[in-house]
Amino acid sequence: MKQLQFPHQTNFYRGKVRDVYTISENWLVMIASDRISAFDVILPRPIPYKGQVLNQIAAYMLKATSDICPNWLVDTPAPNVAIGRKCIPFRVEMVVRGNLTGHAARTYHSGKRELCGVPLPDGMKENDYFPTPIITPSTKAEVGHDEDISRDEIIRRGLVSENDYAQLEKYTLALFARGRELAAQRGLILVDTKYEFGKIDDTIYLMDEIHTPDSSRYFYAKGFEERQAKGEKQQQLSKEFVREWLIANNFMGKEGQTVPEMTDEWVDTISKRYIELYEQVIGQPFHPQTLSDEETYQRIIYSLSNLS
Repeated sequence: MKQLQFPHQTNFYRGKVRDVYTISENWLVMIASDRISAFDVILPRPIPYKGQVLNQIAAYMLKATSDICPNWLVDTPAPNVAIGRKCIPFRVEMVVRGNLTGHAARTYHSGKRELCGVPLPDGMKENDYFPTPIITPSTKAEVGHDEDISRDEIIRRGLVSENDYAQLEKYTLALFARGRELAAQRGLILVDTKYEFGKIDDTIYLMDEIHTPDSSRYFYAKGFEERQAKGEKQQQLSKEFVREWLIANNFMGKEGQTVPEMTDEWVDTISKRYIELYEQVIGQPFHPQTLSDEETYQRIIYSLSNLS
């Protein structure tokens, strides 16, 4: 989608996968594009309907967790558009893990037994459950790679106050527990995810998307224990399969590495995997919608006109 211009617009930011417009310093218009990123690099080809999938899952999950903590969302006027409150963001992401998977597993297999200041038990196999979910925060980088950081370092550097961080931990674990409950109802395991928070005055708000395939990892619950016992790979719904494809093709976002070619067939496969996750998580058929830039713009204008 081309860059738009709205009445009372005060800022525009193009992120890895979203275009974000600030309106009157009070509201954000967030357009989820079909761009896809991995290892903090935008891949060369868009994925059809990815923006709609992410936006609609996030809206569903924000509504399903609104009793746990306030969130930023006020309207979704178009399939890939969310409008909500502009918060002052905390410069950390609250990553929470229920299983030894992904980055945590790679860290573990390197021989380390600590991640973000959190001790990791000995004797674990990849994808095993942690005794209790762990929080492994990362800094929220403007550009480049996010970095692991410990709770103590966050507070020492003044990124988050001790009182606010305690509240973020409480919200994070409660949201993850709710996410796991919702996933279990759909025959899934929410393995790990991340949450972003911000403040308006003294109130902490949950921001951005939650429990989507871009921010989360899901396993199918059926057969999980049997696959673990046999040391087999878990059947999963997440963006990890994209990362695994990149790793297999010698790309991890490091200097000098080249993104492998994305064929039409591979792009179609990724799109279908995103749609599969939507239908599995939401429990409803996915209905692809394609709006013109003009219709999207008019829907956003109408929604903004109803905000005080």
